Order: sequence, then C-alpha cells, then structure tokens
Amino acid sequence: MKRSFARVPIYLPGEGSAEARHGRPTTMAITALILFIAFLALVAGARTWIQVRRTGDTGDRREAARRDPVQRRIDGLAAAGALALGVVSPVAALAGLPPVVESSPVEVGGLVLALLGTAATFAAQLAMGDSWRAGVDPGERTTLVTSGPFGVVRNPILTAVLITCTGLTLMVPTVVGLAGLAAAVVANQLLVRLVEEPYLRRTHGEDYLRYAAAVGRFVPGVGRLR
Repeated sequence: MKRSFARVPIYLPGEGSAEARHGRPTTMAITALILFIAFLALVAGARTWIQVRRTGDTGDRREAARRDPVQRRIDGLAAAGALALGVVSPVAALAGLPPVVESSPVEVGGLVLALLGTAATFAAQLAMGDSWRAGVDPGERTTLVTSGPFGVVRNPILTAVLITCTGLTLMVPTVVGLAGLAAAVVANQLLVRLVEEPYLRRTHGEDYLRYAAAVGRFVPGVGRLR
C-alpha cells in the first residue's frame, strides 16, 4: 500500500512565506511614497507658510535662480534625482521592479533615516530664521547664520536632505533609486561649490571666510576652506 505525504513548505530562518516576502516591499514602497510627499509638504509648504507669517515674504527666490544657467541646470538635476528616488523608484517597485538587495534591516534602517532626515531638514530650515531662502538671488543680502546646526556644518539643510534621500533609497533599493540618490548627491555638491559658496564669499567677505575655515561643509571638520 502506498502512502502519500503532504508537502510542507520549508523556509530558511527569517525568510518567511511568499506572501510575506511579496508584501514587505509593497508596504515599503507605499510608505516611501507617502513619506516623500510628507517631506515636500513640510520643508516646502509648511516652511513657506511660516516664512510668510513671520516676514510677509515667501522666501522663494527660484525665479531669480532660474536666470542663472548654472543654478538652473543644477536645480534640474536635483529635481530629477528627487523624482527618481521619491516617486519613480517606489512606483517601479510596485510594478514589479526587483530590489538590488532585499533585507528587512536595510529597509527599516532606511525608514528610520528618512524620518530623522525629514525632521532634521525642517529643524535646520527653522534655524535660519528670517534668512531662509529657496534658491539663491545673487543680488540679495541676508544675515550670515553661524549658530545652532550651522555651527556644526555649513550646510545642515542639505546634509539632512541627503540623509532623507539615503533613507528613501534604502526603503526601496532599486537601480532607479540608486541613480536618483547619485544625482541628488552630485547636485548638492555642485550647488554648494558653484553657487552658494561663491555667493557667500561675495556677500559676506572675510566673515564668511573665517566661518568656512572653522566649520565643515557637509560633515563636521570636513571641507573647511583654507
């Protein structure tokens, strides 16, 4: 007499069921999309509203920035990178694009980084006070802020933005997200080196040079100007 045995699926420790393995990337992709939208609403929408309430001015200088071809190209690269890692990558993952690496600790770590980066970006924006601007108007002079997070690094807002971008990429680690992160890193480096630092040197002269000689560019102690 033949005996039949039911086949019982066996999973490696931590592997989980097929449904669980499929559901986790889907959940992270949706979460990344929501978090990216919340990031934009906070650091663009809410910060602009606060600036208007405090000064009557939006702080938006992107129209003046677009007249500078260098700044316009850099802004375009930054926008493309943000769109790729914040929107295209999660949507592609939902459509079936496989991740470069599939790991729960990586994805959860990315979520933590994205949340911390979002909070740090908003806090650094608030630390600028009335001097906060979106875009650089070469003809405008604002107060040089060197206290708070600006006493630790010269560009805490951009540092925090890159932390957020890294977190979003780790949440949905696709090739599209990695390309978007690379574009964001390059754009931020070019913006600081080719636009913001020359502007601050012209506007604040020796005060900025002394500050830049003592404080790192994106990381404490790294990128100080001689």
